[in-house]
Amino acid sequence: MDTIDSLETMCDVLIIGSGIAGLSMALKVASIGKVIVLTKTNLTECATILAQAGISAALSTDDSFETHIQDTVNVGDGLCHLDVVKKIVSAAPERIEELVKWGVQFSKKENDHYDLGLEAGHSHRRVVHSKDITGADIQNVLIARVLEDPRITVLENHIAINLKVRSGRCLGAYVLDKNQDLVKNFAAKVTVLATGGVGKAFLYTSNPDISSGDGIAMAYRAGATIMNMEFIQFHPTLLYHPFAKSFLISEALRGEGAKLVDEAGFQFMSSYDSRMELAPRDVVARAIDSELKRSGSDCLFLDISFKGSDFIQKRFPGIFAKCFELGIDISKEPIPIVPAAHYAIGGVKASVSGLTDILGLLAIGEVACTGFHGANRLASNSLLESSVMAHYAANECRNLVNNGPPACSFSRWQSGDAVDSDESVVVSQNWMELRLLMWNYVGVVRSDKRFRRAKQRIHLLQDEINQYYWNFHITSDLIELRNLADIAQMIIDAGFHRKESRGVHFTIDYPMKRKTPKDTLLRKSVRSEIFNFSTCE
Repeated sequence: MDTIDSLETMCDVLIIGSGIAGLSMALKVASIGKVIVLTKTNLTECATILAQAGISAALSTDDSFETHIQDTVNVGDGLCHLDVVKKIVSAAPERIEELVKWGVQFSKKENDHYDLGLEAGHSHRRVVHSKDITGADIQNVLIARVLEDPRITVLENHIAINLKVRSGRCLGAYVLDKNQDLVKNFAAKVTVLATGGVGKAFLYTSNPDISSGDGIAMAYRAGATIMNMEFIQFHPTLLYHPFAKSFLISEALRGEGAKLVDEAGFQFMSSYDSRMELAPRDVVARAIDSELKRSGSDCLFLDISFKGSDFIQKRFPGIFAKCFELGIDISKEPIPIVPAAHYAIGGVKASVSGLTDILGLLAIGEVACTGFHGANRLASNSLLESSVMAHYAANECRNLVNNGPPACSFSRWQSGDAVDSDESVVVSQNWMELRLLMWNYVGVVRSDKRFRRAKQRIHLLQDEINQYYWNFHITSDLIELRNLADIAQMIIDAGFHRKESRGVHFTIDYPMKRKTPKDTLLRKSVRSEIFNFSTCE
């Protein structure tokens, strides 16, 4: 990897994050100037590489953009921005073609047509996949492409702390170089947030350890509008095993007929929804949560053993191998599962081209909220959105670099009287307390009482974390903890203000929907939070 020793670095485009959104954009803007990609660990640790199912795209003769749009809107439960949905869905075939051109090899049938998968909420088979390791194949191809491009500088072990905004314009970011234990200035004409989601705010998550909401938290503190943070999608089926960390059991198994059963083998989904296992994720997750609470069981089970070993090992080699490694032969026995925080539907309010309400700051991928997913994300629409946003944002970025003001210096990071910490246990204690708090009070099923309890506790945690933040030298763990506390506060406040149940947000106090769907807009103002609700156009 490249290294930069200077305490201040100037560039044209600063991309913070290195999943499908960040790396795709880096490749597309490499020709317009100096491009730097920051990743806080390494290029192989990201949510993209864990994605199993694939990318939804209307490619078969019996499918169409219109049906894909309608499926997205139906699952989005009244909050999808139709113009955004149309723009992203219609761009899917070109983005698939581009990934293939870069070197991604999607699974095909013997007739050389794509082997399209079926997932919950989809009316047709339209999920383009690479067996059950789609994300890994895409990420590895993008890494290879980026590393062979001399115009792109990749800096691993660099974690952004705060954005620098002056007079409404983003000038870049303060960044901790973990290799040298130094805070550095990265000044840019355009700063791009591609930092992914917020899953580590919850006790159980399918996300990697890096998913601490850094981009959303930084944008919030910088004054950007944050949208629909109450909508956290819980994936119904995370592998439940003491030695399996954040391993997802793909929804594609249910698309191929896998059944959800309890310990006695009873297929319980018939009691909750006529669509059974192919009901949208929020419905399935709540059903599992209800069964767990009713029975007191630690987990439930997903059974695909009746499909036979040959089919399972060919279609789901990664899942089969991982489970077999842990002593579970999924061709002979059901898979133990629990729900888990999976995807942040909300994020930094942005257009499809990534524009935010801070000049010079773009947000793409899961860190952004465009209105595409509405109140609930359709399966396999996430990699699609990231790929399409990277494409349109690259065009926007080209215009900003060519016609905008130059990168400029800003003041150095001030450590004040901070000293080295001798109480690191405070960070680990607060981290666990925060994740447990969010899981118990702001999880799959919510209530006003739980929100009030969560609100009281998060404020106490934030006070303790902020005191620690200002007293001691900055560390990566402390940066992430501070960001997660801000993320938790946003989720709690936004959820408490939504007096209805819609999509993935379900509260027992308001089980019905409002007549008029509305987005939740949140913007930080000094020490108070201002909430506004604007109708979905």
